Amino acid sequence: MENVLTAKNLKKVYASKGVTYTALHDINLDIKKGEFVGIMGPSGAGKTTLLNIISTIDTPSAGSVVIDGDDIVKMNEDKLSSFRRNKLGFVFQDYNLLNTLTIKENIVLPLALSKISVKEIETRVWEISNKFGINETLNKYPYQVSGGQKQRAAIARAIITRPALILADEPTGALDSKSSAEILQTLSDLNESENATIMMVTHDAFAASYCKRILFIKDGMLFTELIKGGSRKEFFQKILDVLSTLGNTVTDI
Repeated sequence: MENVLTAKNLKKVYASKGVTYTALHDINLDIKKGEFVGIMGPSGAGKTTLLNIISTIDTPSAGSVVIDGDDIVKMNEDKLSSFRRNKLGFVFQDYNLLNTLTIKENIVLPLALSKISVKEIETRVWEISNKFGINETLNKYPYQVSGGQKQRAAIARAIITRPALILADEPTGALDSKSSAEILQTLSDLNESENATIMMVTHDAFAASYCKRILFIKDGMLFTELIKGGSRKEFFQKILDVLSTLGNTVTDI
């Protein structure tokens, strides 16, 4: 199966006032099409730095990142902007919806700069809103709907461009347990039914248990990985076991 993401020898060094800090040390990772991969590790381990580099927000000090056949490290800002819009889908903890736009307008925003026809946009919105059960919220504004509905809208916005890779950053961090479970199931269903490729950064072992594979980072290096086998409950326990060896306690999760 083809790789959607290949990162080789990624290194990130920050320098401030003569002091250098290495956030990532020679990270190598592959994510294949249709995988649902979680990134976990203690605070300060390098998860956010890795996500920022893969999402084109930051650049590595060394190494390469190839997404859907393109090395993003070699792109100029114009190409990166287009690449971001067409090849990457983003789901954030705080939704990043614009309160001045309706839910529908937020969802179609990534297509606003493209040359896709209005008819095609309407078709995609209808399909996605049906899939996620948010038809009734389309004409409402973000402040008029629940957190779970906001996050569904954010996921709809992330996939409307049919991106090569969906990047989720603590997507259930602002939700209650019921809404969290529903959003995680939505992502899992999206992965299963659409063969969507998802990389999710999370502190939460419960959230991570919905993934098919987990990569653990410690001190800027890959520590170990877990591949799902058996039930989600068994996977959840294995994740807790690894986190305990990394120095996380259950109360941190």
